[in-house]
Amino acid sequence: MSVESFKHAGGRPHVPSAEEAGAETASPVVRERPDHAAYPANPVVHRGQDPELFWMHKYGPADDGDGRVHVDVRSLYRSEHVDPHTLIDALYKRIDSPPPQGDLFGQPDDFEDMRAGDAFTTEYYEHADRWRNRLIQGDSLLVMTSLLEREGMAGQVQMIYIDPPYGIKYGSNWQIRLNDRTVKDGDDAHLSGEGEVIRAYRDTWELGIHSYLTYLRDRLVVARELLHESGSCFVQISDENVHLVRCLMDEVFGSGNYCSQIAFRKTTGKASGLLDNTYDVLLWYAKSREEVKYRTLYFQRRSSADANYRMVELPDGTRRSLSKAEAREVDSLPAGWRVFRANPLTSQSASTTTLFEYEFEGKTFRPGKGGWKTNLEGMRRLEQARRLMAVGNTLAFVRYFDDFPYQAYNDIWDDTRQSGFGDAKRYTVQTATTVIERCLQMTTDPGDLALDPTCGSGTTAAVAEQWGRRWITIDSSRIALNVAKARLMTATYPYYTLHDPERKDLRQGFNYARVPHVMLQHISRAEPAEQETLYDQPADEKGTLRVAGPFTVETLQSFEPVPPAELAAEESPDDAADFEQRVFDGLKSAGVRNGRSDEHAVFTRVDRLPDAYLHAEGFFPGDGTERKAYIHVGPRFGTVTRQAVSEAIKACRQRMDADWLVILGFAFESGLSDVTRDFGTFEVSLVRMNDDLMQQGLLKKDRKAASFVTIGEPDIRLHRDGDTCTVEVAGLDLYDPIRDEVKPRSIEDIAYWMVDDDYDGFAFVVRQAFFSGGDRDEFAKWRKGLDDLAGAKARQKRNVERTLKIEIDEEAFDRLYGFVSRPIPATAGRRVAVRVVSQFGEESTKVLEV
Repeated sequence: MSVESFKHAGGRPHVPSAEEAGAETASPVVRERPDHAAYPANPVVHRGQDPELFWMHKYGPADDGDGRVHVDVRSLYRSEHVDPHTLIDALYKRIDSPPPQGDLFGQPDDFEDMRAGDAFTTEYYEHADRWRNRLIQGDSLLVMTSLLEREGMAGQVQMIYIDPPYGIKYGSNWQIRLNDRTVKDGDDAHLSGEGEVIRAYRDTWELGIHSYLTYLRDRLVVARELLHESGSCFVQISDENVHLVRCLMDEVFGSGNYCSQIAFRKTTGKASGLLDNTYDVLLWYAKSREEVKYRTLYFQRRSSADANYRMVELPDGTRRSLSKAEAREVDSLPAGWRVFRANPLTSQSASTTTLFEYEFEGKTFRPGKGGWKTNLEGMRRLEQARRLMAVGNTLAFVRYFDDFPYQAYNDIWDDTRQSGFGDAKRYTVQTATTVIERCLQMTTDPGDLALDPTCGSGTTAAVAEQWGRRWITIDSSRIALNVAKARLMTATYPYYTLHDPERKDLRQGFNYARVPHVMLQHISRAEPAEQETLYDQPADEKGTLRVAGPFTVETLQSFEPVPPAELAAEESPDDAADFEQRVFDGLKSAGVRNGRSDEHAVFTRVDRLPDAYLHAEGFFPGDGTERKAYIHVGPRFGTVTRQAVSEAIKACRQRMDADWLVILGFAFESGLSDVTRDFGTFEVSLVRMNDDLMQQGLLKKDRKAASFVTIGEPDIRLHRDGDTCTVEVAGLDLYDPIRDEVKPRSIEDIAYWMVDDDYDGFAFVVRQAFFSGGDRDEFAKWRKGLDDLAGAKARQKRNVERTLKIEIDEEAFDRLYGFVSRPIPATAGRRVAVRVVSQFGEESTKVLEV
């Protein structure tokens, strides 16, 4: 029985270990890297190639900018390492002997072959430099700029797929729970009532379509720099703004690099009293049309769908037209009947070798205008092969339908309503997998790198994993990233056999199905038919279960502390003040939420304070009274440290006039929950800020979305049992500032939780995962795959010398949906980290020492 996952042989720049520890500016190598980048806002127009589309503030706040897109350059930090095959290893057991124990992951930076004995053969397709796919949380512009400027990835991406908001309205584009796609169109109270929402799909823009075009232009400009010269960029859009987006892409890529506008059928569509809208659009541009990589894709035709094939050759050689009844049932004709059409045998051009008379069945034929499509010898070969027939005074070529019963896809995809390889829809604006996999197969090969800066549910990553491509996907929403992470952790795929006989180099491709394409010239020249490759039909190795390869989860903020002085040195006072003001404005418009619609603190006033750790005081209505909170604002590109929280608590104690201390941050140092608790006169809450606040001018100032969400305090208990221990998730507590009380959230609100049973204090390595908030179907495919493989091996037992005795570990499967971990060795000093993810996208981590 074999469980496989792909390894890739492409290079991936490593984030320096010093940066991962949070000391971004400590390394001389890093200091030499730029902290700011600027790109031409209209690279094509500046070369005088195409007309220009104008919109408000295209070149800056007053349209008097320097004609460049300016972006901060930041590093990325790896916060999690996920290897799905180590999770599936725990779901089987060997009867004859237990698998050896060992370090499943090696060092956190190193996923070598991790096999639990030989019960399963777990292999990866090898990649140089141990490439790991990447799931990145953060604003796509900042992340792509980091890839470009800090990691030197210019020209390394083969395909970029962007699914931006379709317009400036927000109906039906939000999702507030990981496991609930129910969205009430335009209902602001419903949409923002719980947890974080997704900025990239919120579709609310301060300057309307003008902000929208700036948002998309900035990202396309950076995306183009990441593309390989043979690379492609696809933008998915509706008919509402396709005309503007196409003009925009002409500016960024050049109209000469336009490849196609593809219309594809969507699942639903309804117009307001006019024609139903049933199609969305893909705009396909190349980095260089002359060098673009393109693989022709074919679909198998049905003879009944082509009215040109309405003649038939019977087994005895008789040829005639189909009757009306037969024409209606072409696909059901008896075996041996060959449907064909009479194709023209003349061409517009002629030469001395193709201008001749030809006698066939006692009648002489002349080519008329032009000449024959072959010479005299070729005509004789066609006659000998019974490929000629007289049609009136014309000699025709007999083209059988089965000469090539395939057709290349064109720019209308009418078969995309299905989800592709069987994935259920997990996300409110999830694109059908068929659409993305077709783009991937057309423009990439196995081992190539695909980038999606609009992750959503992770469809591009899932499709890339399916077809052996490397991938990077980005989203600003933790809900989206957690949906994608859960999807990838639990996915199963077919194992496609590699063309490389040693099964090491994925870049040589798969063993694809190939079909003959018989044409006139092959017969007339006595040549073998050309073989067309079906790139969407690789050979499937039966008896092998494949799971997703290892990937990392990364953010723009380190989860470990950076000295405040170093952070301050990287930001100008104006930028820092502007960011702080956006935070204060957000507290007055969006307020702080904790996942319940009736527990929502909106501040009526926020006043800045001249204090190093208490940056503001805010006032909000409570139960009939005005309540007061002190506010600590964490750094924009750093982490809230334990020291900062301790100092803020100390300052709050000295003032003794507040009910609440709010610690705002994008990232928090590990183990902070130990110092946030009830201090008698006030409560302390960690509140995660949405990445919206990193962007200026894009979003409406009066938005009601949840930009601030409290992080629940997980109740984690450690149970000893001799030489082992287990951890239990007993609950998740949240503070209600309105009623001034801490309430336990239902344990069912936990979507999933993960365990690193040997935490090094630096990178969280997912060694156990539990989908407690699911409906017990997250691992259904894994179980079915294991059952099928075990059954197949049992059936083969008589034909092999030795069969491993494998059976499903029922207890392990039951634990997948519970709140108690698998046993962990209880060695002294061992640290166990537990990360809990709620249905609302909140993450909280607690570290316990054995």
